[in-house]
Order: sequence, then C-alpha cells, then structure tokens
Amino acid sequence: MPQLVFGWRKRKSDEVDGASKKQKKEEEEEKKKLEEQLKIQSQLIWGIKDKLKKHCSINDMKELLIANGQDVPSGESNVLDSLADGMAFGALEGCKECQGQLVFKGDSYYCTGDISAWTKCVFKTKTPSRKDWVIPKEFHEVPFLKKFKFKQQDRVYPKEAPAQTLKPVKAEPLASASSAPTERLQEQAPSDKPLTGMKLLAVGKLSKNKDDLKAAMEELGGKMTGTANKASLCLSSKKEVEKMSKKMEEVRDAGVRVVSEDFLTDIRSSGKALQELVSLHAISPWGAEIKSEPQAPTVSSKSGALAAKSSGRVKEEEGGSKAKKMKLTVKGGAAVDPDSGLENSAHVLEQNGKMYSATLGLVDIVRGTNSYYKLQLLEDDVHKRYWVFRSWGRVGTTIGGNKLDKFHDKNSALDNFLSVYKEKTGNDWGTSNFTKYPNKFYPLEIDYGQDEEAVKRLTASAGTKSKLDRPVQDLIKMIFDVESMKKAMVEFEIDLQKMPLGKLSKRQIQSAYALLTEVQQAVSASVPEAQILDLSNRFYTLIPHDFGMKKPPLLNNLDYVKAKVEMLDNLLDIEVAYSLLRGGAQDNEHDPIDINYEKLKTKIE
Repeated sequence: MPQLVFGWRKRKSDEVDGASKKQKKEEEEEKKKLEEQLKIQSQLIWGIKDKLKKHCSINDMKELLIANGQDVPSGESNVLDSLADGMAFGALEGCKECQGQLVFKGDSYYCTGDISAWTKCVFKTKTPSRKDWVIPKEFHEVPFLKKFKFKQQDRVYPKEAPAQTLKPVKAEPLASASSAPTERLQEQAPSDKPLTGMKLLAVGKLSKNKDDLKAAMEELGGKMTGTANKASLCLSSKKEVEKMSKKMEEVRDAGVRVVSEDFLTDIRSSGKALQELVSLHAISPWGAEIKSEPQAPTVSSKSGALAAKSSGRVKEEEGGSKAKKMKLTVKGGAAVDPDSGLENSAHVLEQNGKMYSATLGLVDIVRGTNSYYKLQLLEDDVHKRYWVFRSWGRVGTTIGGNKLDKFHDKNSALDNFLSVYKEKTGNDWGTSNFTKYPNKFYPLEIDYGQDEEAVKRLTASAGTKSKLDRPVQDLIKMIFDVESMKKAMVEFEIDLQKMPLGKLSKRQIQSAYALLTEVQQAVSASVPEAQILDLSNRFYTLIPHDFGMKKPPLLNNLDYVKAKVEMLDNLLDIEVAYSLLRGGAQDNEHDPIDINYEKLKTKIE
C-alpha cells in the first residue's frame, strides 16, 4: 500500500510539473508574440517619423495636426511624436473629463488639459477614443502623404513590470494628508545637490560622453552606476526604450524609471520638485518611486518639513531654538528684497498710491509644484536710477534664482515690470478684477508692515512706566505677545520664511477660511478627488506652506483640515494683535502695556 501511495504522489507531482511547464511555455509564447507586435509597431511609428522628417517641414506637420483637430505641442520632437501617433492609430478625441488634448507618455495617454484655472486634469487611459486620420488635398503634392492610407489599429503596450515595483504616475503626486508626514523620499537631499544618495545609469547613445555625464551627475550630488538593480534612475532616449536592448530589459525588470537626458539640465535651473521633473521627463512605461541611499540626518523643523536655509528666509533649528533671520528694511511702505543687494540704497517705487512690488504663488499638487515669484521695481534713494528685481524658486528651499535689470529712466523700468507681471499672471498690473489662468501665478495680498519697527520699539519698552499691578501687566503682555504666536506657527508648517508674520493680509486669510469651509463640505460629501485637488491647490496658493521637496498633500482628511483651520485661527489672532499694537505705536506718553489694557475695554483686577 505505501508503494501505491508513493506512486500516486509521484504521478501527481509529474502532473503538476507538466502543467507548470505547459504554463511556462504558453507564457514564453505570449511574451514572444508581444515582443513581435511591439517590434512591428515600433517599425511602423519610426517609419512614419523618418518619412515625415524627410518630406515635410515642421510647419507642414503642425498644419496636419490642426487639420485633424489636434493641439500643436511645443518642440519639434513632440510635434513629430503626436503626428506619428495620429497617423498610426488615429486622431485623438478630447478628454472625457475636460475635453483637453490627450498625449501619449510611455504607458498611457494623459490629458494635458485643466479642470479649472488652478488644477490640471488627471485623466489617463490606454484606450482613448479616436477618429480616422485624414490627409487634406493640399498635402497631396507630397508623394508620401498622397499615398498614405490610414488603417485603424490599437496601440500595443509592453507588459508591465511586477506590481510591487510600480507606482502609477497619477498616484505619485496625490499624497494623502494622513500619509504626508512619512513621505521623506528626497527631502533630506541638500537643495543644491538634489541627486544626493542617488545612483544613475546611462543606457544607449547619448549626446554627452560617459565622462561628461558622470561629472554632471556628481556635481548634482549623484553617482554613476553600471548596474540596473542599483540604479535610482536611468538616462536614455525614447528610441532606446522602444528598441528594448538587453540592458534596457534589465532596467525594466528592475522597475527603474527611464528619463530623457535633458533631465540633468532641467534639474539645475527649473526650481521644480525632483519628483515633478522625473514625471515630466519620464519616457518609460514602467518605474517605481525613485530610490536613494540613506543619508546622514539633517536638521528639520518641528513640522517635519525640511528646513532649508535661503537668503532672506528663516531656518528653524531642531528643538525650537531661535530662528535666524535676515533683517528686512522697510522704506516708505515696502521692504526691498535683500537678495537684490539694494536694500540700503534704493526703495520700492510708489506711484498713484500703488507700491510696485508683487509676490506671486503657484501650487500644482499633480506636478508637485510649490513655487513663488517676486517682482519689484526699485528706485535709487538719491539718483534717478531704476531697477527691476525678480526672484523665483520653490517655497522653503534654496532652489531657484534671481535677476536684477538696470534702467536709466522710469518709463523703461515700468514697461519691463508691467510686461513681466502680465507674462507671469496673464493679467494687467493693478487690475481690480483679477482672473486666474491655468499655469499662471496668483498674487498674494501682502501687508508690507510699515509699522513693524514701531511696534517692536513699543513692545521693547513695555512695562517701564506702567501704573498697573504686576500680575495685570503680565497678563496684558501675554495677550499681546506676538513673538510667542510666531513660535506657535512653526508647528503648522506655515511659511514664515518668505512671508514674515503679519504680512499676509487679513482679507487673504479670510479667503482661505472660506476655502476650508468648502473643503470640509467636499470631504464630508465624498466628492470626486478632482474637486478636492482643486480646492487644495487654491488653499496652498493663498497660504504658502514650506513642504521642502515634498509634494503638497491633498486636503482629503477632516483632521488635517481641522489643523489648517486652527492654523488660520492663529494667523488671524496675530493679525488682530498686530492691528491693536499698531494702534498705539504713535503714543509716546503712556506705557505700551497701559495703552493695550485700555483697548480691551474691561476692568481686570
């Protein structure tokens, strides 16, 4: 009997092995079939591209796109990609969500439209609706186009890498508020070395040789590797990805995202988040979150956001030690940006009651954008000389830059200031009916703090000639203690660094309150994520936050929203306290504590 059982077990094992071999054989055949389909598809697309480049001008290509109802992208290579895609698979119809233009990016077709002036559309699909591609008669003089016959077919996609190594592009930027504190991917990298802790692999023929690429990587804090499994990112070209060499197969199997070579150039100057740049330059249909080697811990703020030092900004040290600031000099109603180098010799131009100084914000959670743009028209304190100073970057980091242009007359400087403002916002300077446009900055209402120095002098002398009892004096000091309120705000991640306390206007804070009310209602009603995304972008634009290199999290958690309401309560309390303090700044006869006591209009014993 045992022998029979043993024999049965052996036959069962043979059957399992046989089934396993059969399955493996079927998978191999399926893989070969897919590879053959991808090869034929690649030959079709590149064949169309080669003929278009040989027989058509770039203007002809653009006209062909327009004739088929397609948007014309920027850049010759993008025009060629869109045209080849349409001629191979058909003219793309508009996005189902916003009617925007769909564009193929590695693994799917992504919408490039906007659901509002504040928010990009996040729709994507592998099976977009299409129409037949047409060649207008005026193009028949080109033999290749005259002979072209459109044949309807669907795009074939490479088999995806194992699920555990993947993270959909759409999901990456849309961080949940509840998970935000644990997302510390590259936030510990120094802002001037954004590739710190990362290893990069180069595959295929690139414009730079190996030594130049290695030098560029090391300058940005990264290292070059020759092994796919050790790489954080891979530099290559679209052609190499489609060719799928053995080395590229290793990259795909390791789940390493492939980016175009110009990623290295863009990361130096764009001021965009690392993850956003990776998404913008990604050319592979696979790729996990970028990996980095563990780094020595860096100093961070209480909020958990990386505290980066920057000119004119605060760096909060760990443990709540005293903040380091660069002194701002207020002249005639506004502070000259110290990065201009003119704070001691020039002032912000005031004309017809308007200060020619603007601070602009732009937040896009989908792309990881958290940007600022500052613009000032400066006039020499003595001579008739003028400058337009601009600075830009990512909030709370040193990523960015600035520019100072000199003008010999006021009108030339004004023209330049107005032109830059129009370019960045889409609106004329001083308009009473500002309209937010997609991908354009939004102005922040700033209280320039003309009375701040007077307030500081007032609080410094408090108590020297007060007639109140000491306990009452201490209570009044506590009520009007703006400095302690400042320290409390550090815990709420608010950007004290670029927006010194009291500078955000009361009206702007109240607008943010109204937005949070909408957010609370939207979260409670379980509205679509796109609506939460839109409200989140608007809130973070109105109230700048320091997230370091992290993406701003969605306001999709009621507890997180409640914390933001408390943050605004603190901001408004400080605004009220500052307003009360300013009210007594000119009274030199009475003690500041006694003045503030009278403002409370109550008797305290």
